[in-house]
Amino acid sequence: MIDGHGDDLFRYNGKVKVNFSTNIHQGVDHSGLMRHLASCRELLSNYPEPEPVSVEKKLSDTYGFPVDNIIVTNGATDAIYLIARKMQGARSAVVVPTFREYQDACAMFGHDVRFIRESAILEGALSACKADVVWLCNPNNPTGQVFVHEELLKIIDARPETLYVIDQAYADYSVVDVVTVQDILSRKNVIMLQSLTKQFAVPGLRIGYALASADIISGLRMMRMPWSVNSFAIEASLYLLEHRNDYHIDRYLLHKEALGISQALRCLGIECRETDCNFILCSLPEGKASELKEWLMEMYGLLIRDASNFETLDHTYFRVAAQDHESNELLIKCIEEWVSL
Repeated sequence: MIDGHGDDLFRYNGKVKVNFSTNIHQGVDHSGLMRHLASCRELLSNYPEPEPVSVEKKLSDTYGFPVDNIIVTNGATDAIYLIARKMQGARSAVVVPTFREYQDACAMFGHDVRFIRESAILEGALSACKADVVWLCNPNNPTGQVFVHEELLKIIDARPETLYVIDQAYADYSVVDVVTVQDILSRKNVIMLQSLTKQFAVPGLRIGYALASADIISGLRMMRMPWSVNSFAIEASLYLLEHRNDYHIDRYLLHKEALGISQALRCLGIECRETDCNFILCSLPEGKASELKEWLMEMYGLLIRDASNFETLDHTYFRVAAQDHESNELLIKCIEEWVSL
């Protein structure tokens, strides 16, 4: 899906003052990274590694999992398409509403796609669909909900013949337990997606990775295009992992701010889903989310995510991600004004 993602600042020619449409916290200081990349200008004149093995080794050394269990990709989305290609023609179940790229990648590679509502995942729906591959996001985008850790592992272990792709790009924003690396490496039927983009708030660099059994990773590496990760993304990844202690996402503060936004919007008659992280799925009692989005941009330079193009959601849905308290208060005040028009 080329159109319809959040964080579409490119449409507004520098008019965005506060970006609530991205799930990534905007208050991160990248001055050290920028100085480092500026000192590496020679990278511009040379090809990157054909395969980003230096980042895979750095991840292995940093977090202690075997290098044979990692594949670094051009953002987590690249890994999604590699997996869909590897499983070409499979029966895929997508837990919805969720990130659109799962179903788009499956459609590109001839999967038989069926949808399972997020609310039904623990009620036998996965067993009934007899899928070869199950795709789910944890925390789920756009709902912000995390699947109960123990219950999710029970489902995975009950169907060892099914491959589970668990996208944990937003794990660093979750205030409840998510699937762990050990959970993945002790099983042969799970792939975990992770994102340095989200962990370090660098979405413009496109850097992600997948963790799975060595056999699965080997198969994905055979299909990875050469030079798929550019030199500056590689260098930035090495720098960020080396300086990871300088980066801190206050997940509890952001979750508290998200709950504050939810409480205020509910007082305006806007439905807000419960969330386990920093972003909230909301539904207007009347009117269109696209109209609210454009009004907020035109009047105040505030960008939200029109969520109407997620599977199972309609024109009333939008998503916001908590930012700093002052910005969040401004958003609430502006939406209150729109509701009263």
